[in-house]
Amino acid sequence: MYISFPNLLAINGGTPVRETLLPYGHQWIDRSDINAVMDVLSSEWLTTGPLVNKFETCFSEFTNSKNAVAVSSGTAALHSAIFAAGIKKGDEVIVPAITFVATANCVLYLGGIPVFADIEPDTLLIDPDVIQSLITPKTKAIIAMDYAGQPCDYGALRDIAEDHDLILIADACHSLGGKHHNKMVGSLADLNVFSFHPVKAITTGEGGMITTDNDELAKKMRIFRNHGISTDHRERQIKGSWNYEMIELGFNYRITDFQCALGISQLKKLPRWIERRNFIALEYINCLKELPEIVPLITKSNNINAYHLFVIILESGKLENQRDYIFKALRAEGIGVNVHYSPVYYHPYYQISLKYSRGMCPKAENIFPRLLSLPIYPAMQERDLNDVRTALRKVTDAVL
Repeated sequence: MYISFPNLLAINGGTPVRETLLPYGHQWIDRSDINAVMDVLSSEWLTTGPLVNKFETCFSEFTNSKNAVAVSSGTAALHSAIFAAGIKKGDEVIVPAITFVATANCVLYLGGIPVFADIEPDTLLIDPDVIQSLITPKTKAIIAMDYAGQPCDYGALRDIAEDHDLILIADACHSLGGKHHNKMVGSLADLNVFSFHPVKAITTGEGGMITTDNDELAKKMRIFRNHGISTDHRERQIKGSWNYEMIELGFNYRITDFQCALGISQLKKLPRWIERRNFIALEYINCLKELPEIVPLITKSNNINAYHLFVIILESGKLENQRDYIFKALRAEGIGVNVHYSPVYYHPYYQISLKYSRGMCPKAENIFPRLLSLPIYPAMQERDLNDVRTALRKVTDAVL
């Protein structure tokens, strides 16, 4: 039953629903994770050791991919993937308008040109039909971003990529543990990129991974993450050699063994965490049935959503133009809502330094002012869910 909340909003001096802020995302670290890290800290190898290879093996098995390459962050993973794809100065790469800036920035790192594609309004995923109109002789790759945890339409995207001889890259930083047509995220594109930041599906503190079935691309990324040097320290020690050769201009994107130990421990728990995220999402969806002015994103029937984010759209009427006020009001109530994301080309660097202009992606621009992300992470308790539901109703009651 819908409940009215006549009491004063916290933003106006009333009593908040929560005394402490409920974050939109949060890691879950238990004793087994701590023990795994402690074991490595007492071992011979802190970095470039055996746990890196073990984490990569576990990850490739989980994602049903042939190769996994571990790096120091999700951004490092994107940069490594773009390098492996052979992007050079002047090459165009099609990217979604609604995404974190790193998805497009990685193209700039190698002198490429991000070309922004509009999105599907009900999923916020890149629209394959729009991509077709953006392809030119300079186009070399497509980066599809699995927004909020739902895989993109990789069947349609792969057809486009194959028709135009393009590399297909999945920015899967939101979707680890998800599936598309019963295929695991991580096995859907030529290169699949992941982040292990604390708010992601699993964490290594900071860290990232790229999966691929292409051995040559995997080899290029392993060299790229190690300054462009063809062997790492452990390989040289096993061979009893000091000699190494720098064959590319690479970066120090190595990940540590204690991060990888944490990743291995976390990966074991991921399936039940994805179940928990889906449970919380369903609770939200049921709650929103009583608030017709707020609409959740849809999940397509052929997808299993990893629900990194739970995104709502302020659909119509008074709420439509009140996003910023509702954001502040919910924060004042102790609910750590967030906004994911403004169109990348809205950022000052893209506007001022790169001369991108507004108006390129009208669907993304129309929906951005109406987006909010609600808290969702596996460690949320029933009382946390109740606080979000209570605050949502309290705030919308007052605005309406």
